[in-house]
Amino acid sequence: MMGAGKTAVGKALAARLQVPFLDSDTEIEKAANMTIAEIFERDGEAFFRNRETEVLDRLLDSQRGVLSTGGGAFLSERNRKLISEKGISVWLNADLKLLWSRVKHKKTRPLLATSDPFETLKNLYETRVPIYAQADLSVASRSGYSIEAMAQRVLKALRARPDVLETRE
Repeated sequence: MMGAGKTAVGKALAARLQVPFLDSDTEIEKAANMTIAEIFERDGEAFFRNRETEVLDRLLDSQRGVLSTGGGAFLSERNRKLISEKGISVWLNADLKLLWSRVKHKKTRPLLATSDPFETLKNLYETRVPIYAQADLSVASRSGYSIEAMAQRVLKALRARPDVLETRE
């Protein structure tokens, strides 16, 4: 979900693992030479989601590292399959109260550009949680956790999967 910490925790995790940090939204913006909000406004969400899948597929094929996706990317069955086949999905599981505290003052969230952004976030949350629960790993997020603590929690979850991290000896 937006506000879960995908970018901040992803960057911290990538630094710990000494691998590149990749952000699918950033890659989409570079390719389009537009912001996500501008793409949504000009071309609509369906157009954006198609480009998102193309970028995810390219990044998963061409790079190894930590990849942060936009909050809606995992809703697509095709994207979930791509991610699980070529990597591992990790859900940063934050509750609605925490998410709202992190996004309520941000103007860069096109999906929250509504007359009642909290209600919109709540509806998104309720719709998306069952889908996010399909992630390969779930790591609980709490308001008291620092970015580094969350990165450590994700690393611990990844280490429980010996098929994911390479060991250097």
